Amino acid sequence: MFDLDAIMKRAQSAQQKASEELKKSTEEAEALTEKLSEPAPRQTEEDAAARAEKLTAANNQRQVEILGQIFSEDVMAQMAANQQHIQEMVDQRVAEASSAALDSVGMLNQLFGEDLGVLSAAMETLAMEEEDGEEEEEPEMDARWEAQTYALLEETMDRIGKLPEPEPVPYGKDTDRWQRFGILLSGIVSTINDHSLEGMDVEAHIPVLEQQVVSIVRRSWGIDGRSDLLDMIRYLSGEGYILRYHLYSQADSPEELMDGDEDEEDQENIARAWRFAQRYKEQYPPQFMAGWDIGRAAMLTRWGCYLGWITQGEAVGILWELSQKAAEELYSWREFAQSYLFGGTMWKLLCGDSAVASYLGYLADAATSLIVGKGDEEGGQWRDFPWPARRKIGFAP
Repeated sequence: MFDLDAIMKRAQSAQQKASEELKKSTEEAEALTEKLSEPAPRQTEEDAAARAEKLTAANNQRQVEILGQIFSEDVMAQMAANQQHIQEMVDQRVAEASSAALDSVGMLNQLFGEDLGVLSAAMETLAMEEEDGEEEEEPEMDARWEAQTYALLEETMDRIGKLPEPEPVPYGKDTDRWQRFGILLSGIVSTINDHSLEGMDVEAHIPVLEQQVVSIVRRSWGIDGRSDLLDMIRYLSGEGYILRYHLYSQADSPEELMDGDEDEEDQENIARAWRFAQRYKEQYPPQFMAGWDIGRAAMLTRWGCYLGWITQGEAVGILWELSQKAAEELYSWREFAQSYLFGGTMWKLLCGDSAVASYLGYLADAATSLIVGKGDEEGGQWRDFPWPARRKIGFAP
């Protein structure tokens, strides 16, 4: 999809230069340390300590000089500002924890568990956990449960379909508008995780926040870097649940979808998803799954760019392709949201996760906030940015 040879060469050259400089500095420091450790005549412990302190200062200065050669003054200033920001945030949380007289365990939760919890919660992922720590009894996923799930899905999709939404507008060749549209395609997951929708970055570039995003991507998607990320985006944009739903719709029995290596639980999950596809195949074609695939691919693209696994230019290009596909397959933000609910339900069935009701609730709340807003709170980003109108085909004016 992308020609990244030139970018990779520049990155490798910069990395090699930095490694060589740091290695040289380290070797010099080690040599001086060894020389300092040799016994010297009439040298007191105070003299040795003073020389060691001078050596450490000189080595630190050398490291700063190397970084200064690699990064610009603006980047160095930003690094210093980030460090100061982190320290201020930690100091504030420590003060709050102390004033509340929390115990040691409570203090750790207070320091790192609240403001960053919205990221690790990631209701989009497999790890939807109860915040109160109490385990709820899982309902039996029998025929009655399936019927209730179908009824809830249909009611929720119907409610989303009745929300007011501006009429689609033509985007033409307005690249800025298309780029904004691509970012908003990640709206549901971004809203659930309290990510920013104002630009490509999902959060401020602070190490603790970056680590939280890395944890989400690795734990929930099994993605551990650039190659895994691009492979998953290619799958979602080229096959995804559009193909899966098609295969499940066309199969005459769930056994046709099995390869014989599944255990009993996997067989039940496949059969459950097959019944789902059979129920809705006449009402919803495979292309209706586009919103579910594209929404997740858009979120992965923004996460990957934020983590530096793909470049800004690559992310813009990927979102452009996803935007064109979304505009071709779907007609509105409402339909996009309905697709997301529909695909998410089939995914839950395949996972054997009975928490479908709460999951649909989170998705529906996020979509509603994006379409109509929530009073004085932030929201309504989809409402304020109409869906792209379909291009006219033929010679009619």
